[in-house]
Amino acid sequence: MKYIAYCRKSTDEPDRQILSIEAQIAELKEFAEREHLEITDFVAESKTAKEPGREKFNEVLKRIENGEAGGILSWHPDRLARNSVDGGKIIYLLDTGKILDLKFPSFWFENTPQGKFMLSIAFGQPKYYVDNLSENIKRGNRQKLRRGEYPGKAPFGYVNDPITRGVIIDRKRAKFVKTAFEMIADGKNPVDVRNYFLAEKVCDRRGLSATYYDRIKRLLNNTFYYGVFKFNGEFYEGKQKPIISKKLFDKVQQNLKPRKLKSNKANFEFLGLMKCGECGSSITAEKHNKFYKRKGRYAEYIYYRCSKKKGHCSQKYLSGEILEDQIFENLKKVALPEFAAQKFKMWANEDANQEKKLSAGEVEILKAQLKNSEEKIDRLLEGYLDKIIDPMEYQKKKNELLQMKVTIGEKIKEIERTGNNWLEPFLEFVNKASQIEKIARAKKKDISLRNLVQSVGSNFFLTDRQLAVSFKKGGFDALVPPVDGTRSPQFFWSTPDLRRVEESDLLEIALNGFQDHRLTVRPTLQV
Repeated sequence: MKYIAYCRKSTDEPDRQILSIEAQIAELKEFAEREHLEITDFVAESKTAKEPGREKFNEVLKRIENGEAGGILSWHPDRLARNSVDGGKIIYLLDTGKILDLKFPSFWFENTPQGKFMLSIAFGQPKYYVDNLSENIKRGNRQKLRRGEYPGKAPFGYVNDPITRGVIIDRKRAKFVKTAFEMIADGKNPVDVRNYFLAEKVCDRRGLSATYYDRIKRLLNNTFYYGVFKFNGEFYEGKQKPIISKKLFDKVQQNLKPRKLKSNKANFEFLGLMKCGECGSSITAEKHNKFYKRKGRYAEYIYYRCSKKKGHCSQKYLSGEILEDQIFENLKKVALPEFAAQKFKMWANEDANQEKKLSAGEVEILKAQLKNSEEKIDRLLEGYLDKIIDPMEYQKKKNELLQMKVTIGEKIKEIERTGNNWLEPFLEFVNKASQIEKIARAKKKDISLRNLVQSVGSNFFLTDRQLAVSFKKGGFDALVPPVDGTRSPQFFWSTPDLRRVEESDLLEIALNGFQDHRLTVRPTLQV
């Protein structure tokens, strides 16, 4: 009788179990010579048998059904099947006479009712082992999830601790993660992060490069870095120490949202930013080239004009260079010189220290909200276990409540650390206004002016070749000089020497100018 020898290893990774196939072939050759068996072919496959669908295994069965051989030679029954479908098919082919015999060096088999019964047990044992192992792993994972431990390989910036079996921060690489998020929050894009990683030669612990674009995109979308991880479609609050705050993560997600651009238009920076002040139509852009014979070169010019989609309009075009200059002039209106920014920071920190003693009430309110969120999550779990809530709705609602819980928790930590929750956004506002002053003064063009001006203003209208901007209330609008010519923050900011300005006058301007901002961001601003 002719036999086809089938050898299999459990993984399709070429660098693992490399000797398994060779060892099986050597053993089968010795066994065939000892038992005087004729082998027509050796078939080797590197694929798991936990699930049906092995191409070469199915090919062996097909060849036997076609009469090329009468039996199969393999090291052990578990090399042939570890699932009920493949095991049942082999026994069925034995029942129908398509397979006449099976031979194993490590297992006795005869094509009798007793032999097939023992073969079915041999097929069932590895299946039971696989199923039981899977249940044990799932049970262990569920226990880890209850404790807030991530049941998997730690992402870049973290490392699995072999002692505690938990996840700890990788001090060497965590700084690159934080810098990547900060770059996106500051208006950079993933390509800039990739270039930064390339310059720093950033690699993971295995020495593999972390500069791949897709890998950076996954990093920037991973909630693990602010303390929440996703497992099987569900979010869990992790015990790992966060590298970034949820506030920074949310800002990055907002900046990563794709912006819709018309594919048939050139990349005009200010296209779609403004509307016509006369008719309300959108402002479009054009690009023109001009050849200078004397210099023998072409020059490129960009012009912005009313699209006149709503009818007749008398507005004329405006060159891109002039528009850019007007944007810089508008940015100067909400710019803070460094000495003024330092004054505001000093006053804010003094107020923060005073309010730290009075912040207990706000913390209690937030703790009540936190407890309420935890109770809602518990009730949601009970409804899911009682099969009142379907799994999809449970996951969706739980994820929302968990995000809310993390946000409230961050607010509590911020207040307990600084005594308030207005200091951070206020200082962020001051730093932004100070940064604008440096950019506007130097007329830097290596940044996105569109993103910068949109971050401080809205309702952009172009009338008689003049750009009008409505600055955002609660801060930036307070820095704009009033139209009646009275003293304004800009009157003092333009003073070359701070000593010429009485501090009481400067404080008066700050108090009056930030009245709206104080109501929304700062509860009080006292001296």
